[in-house]
Amino acid sequence: MKKILPFLILLCTLQISAQVISSSKWSDLFSYNNVLAIREDGNRLIAATENGIFFYTPASGELSKLSKANGLHEVKISAFDYNPQTKIGLVGYQNGSMDVITPEGITYVVDIPIATGYAGDKKINHISITGNLAVISVGYGVSIFRLDRKEFGDSAFFTSGGVYEAAREAVIKDNVVYAVTATGLKSHEINVTFPIYSTWNTIVGESYSHISNGSVIAYSNTNTVRYGNGTTFSNLPRSFSNIQDVLVTPEHIVVTDISSVSLFSTAGNFIKSYDAGELLNSAIYADSKIYAGTRISGIKNEAGESLKPDGPYSNTSYKINLHENQIVISTGGRDGFNTPIYRNLGYYHFNGTSWVYPELFRNSTVPFNVLDAVINPSKPTEIFFTNYTFQDGSKGIYRMDDNQFAKIYANTGGAYNRVVGCVFDENNQLLISQWSAKGSSGEIGFYHYNPTTDQFGFVSSVTAGLVQKPFAKGGILYIPAPFFSSGGLLVYDYKNTPAVTGDDRFKILRKNNNLPADGVVSANIDKNDDIWIGTRIGLRIISNPSSFISEENPQTEPVIIEENGLGEELFRDSSILQIEVDAGNQKWISIDDGGVFYLSSTGEQTLMHFTKENSPLPSNSVTDIKVDNKTGKVYFVTLDGVMVYQGDVLNVTSDFGDVLVYPNPVVYSKYKGNVRIRGLAEKTNIRITDAAGNLVHQAVSRGGYYEWNLNNHRGVRVASGIYFVLMTNADGTDTATAKIAVVN
Repeated sequence: MKKILPFLILLCTLQISAQVISSSKWSDLFSYNNVLAIREDGNRLIAATENGIFFYTPASGELSKLSKANGLHEVKISAFDYNPQTKIGLVGYQNGSMDVITPEGITYVVDIPIATGYAGDKKINHISITGNLAVISVGYGVSIFRLDRKEFGDSAFFTSGGVYEAAREAVIKDNVVYAVTATGLKSHEINVTFPIYSTWNTIVGESYSHISNGSVIAYSNTNTVRYGNGTTFSNLPRSFSNIQDVLVTPEHIVVTDISSVSLFSTAGNFIKSYDAGELLNSAIYADSKIYAGTRISGIKNEAGESLKPDGPYSNTSYKINLHENQIVISTGGRDGFNTPIYRNLGYYHFNGTSWVYPELFRNSTVPFNVLDAVINPSKPTEIFFTNYTFQDGSKGIYRMDDNQFAKIYANTGGAYNRVVGCVFDENNQLLISQWSAKGSSGEIGFYHYNPTTDQFGFVSSVTAGLVQKPFAKGGILYIPAPFFSSGGLLVYDYKNTPAVTGDDRFKILRKNNNLPADGVVSANIDKNDDIWIGTRIGLRIISNPSSFISEENPQTEPVIIEENGLGEELFRDSSILQIEVDAGNQKWISIDDGGVFYLSSTGEQTLMHFTKENSPLPSNSVTDIKVDNKTGKVYFVTLDGVMVYQGDVLNVTSDFGDVLVYPNPVVYSKYKGNVRIRGLAEKTNIRITDAAGNLVHQAVSRGGYYEWNLNNHRGVRVASGIYFVLMTNADGTDTATAKIAVVN
């Protein structure tokens, strides 16, 4: 095959009502801090955040959440509204798609109507539901959406002389649409001339940003709110500093300022206010209380309590590290593997009980670009992280203890000292990859930590360009170097003694070693000691690193698969972002803008291919993958958030673990997929018989799990009944049995 690319979905209609991309095998590690909108549904509140929705019941304190992991179809929510009478909600996304949430399910509306010649942003700016209609505000104007049919009606394109004006927000009242734009408050009845922009009426010719409706209409600019019946308007008796939202409920007008909320009656009388003491997006008045939608604390009530599902501080993520029940997620980045991208977020830490965001990163003046953060296995309260900047004093290696700053190392040297990634080897020795901009290509090396002296030593190795996160096994350190013309893979044998260099050996694999390019982006070593090397334009494998270091010119090999009867190179011309090996020696490989492939141990068979179109992945560019072999969970890290997949491979040995068959029973009317068996030995001989002892299927499983498609040896689906699974390991020293009930 010429190139592995993400699946392309050609969309010829406006909606895909049957698309289901979530399942019980997925869960999210999204942030629910940044609340964009809050709505009321009986005795509970519904809050829309960047990547999902959560539900809060004040009476019980119960919290639940809805995201791409369990029903939604996208991330990056930009608008939300809900009708408590019809129980229908609409979620709008930055890419112009929508989800229609009803008691019967969730329907994905793929795209908004676009005017001929419009090339602007398709982001859904605002949604307002009135009865069976919703008005959708976008960059070109407004569109009417019919909730009963789940389809668009008329659209009004706000254009004059070929220039489009965005509808910031819009509402429907008494069959009239009122929209606020940069040039005024505009209105039009929903009738045959609605799509003709020249027939729209400009009520007030000034710039306005927010509008809401109920028994009255209220709209605002930065510091003033006006309310009225659609024809006559008055000012609320207070001015504001920076209005973020206006919401009209049946009896109140709720005004959200930059850090406080003010409550008025629909007659314009001031009732009370609440100072949240932090930045806000939205608010609601429910159950006789003000609830504020904050940017970093979820919903905040008048008692100052933060109400939200636990999660990371933000969704922006880059690398992940797991240790026991702890997780640490770093957030940095580089442009072209070189120039720092200052997101100033630091890292997020799950300490085994809750998510913690260190004070070091809150309102800091230090330019934080944390490329990697790792937990010390010898002292799990310690976290080391690298801050990749060009600024002396703030750059370098940081040590944290209980998420409090402890010390900074290697923090000078300007462009000649750039620390990137961290790894603890099997002996819990900390090694950190480094690149210095010396000479035409630079030099790569690594730091090693001495906990006794609390100091780092340094080893400079070879001329090469840039570095990535390293990995280590058996006393050998591997550092990918992604520079296109002078990179490669440094293989450095430090003999398990990084501070003693007299007996060290190393080799750097480059294009002359049959790599498709010098730029190596990722690599990993599998259970057979085969090194899988991901370059900017392809994949290679080389075996026995301790041996080839001494060879003059070792050669890597491509993985050849059969494509249309011909041998083709796996992932040719593709940039390999990440390679992870699970306990069964299968490979998870992410491709730049191509999703994640799950491959057999040799790479010759694709077991699964996840993309953002066919799975809950937030993005098709997965920047990190980690497998927790104790639980089988696979963590996929993207710049838009972290998604978790419950894999089938747990710790795999020569003997059986806890064998589990699922689903069981298999009821065809409810489930039409394969039956999975996990907890198997590394190599398992499988025989499946019917109740009478007749053999219906047999196979050999490698890698700790097996899938049966419920067909017999003739390729015909088995009849309803009880089937017995008889299993032995490779040498016959361990056995396991299971039963499967089949209902067709």
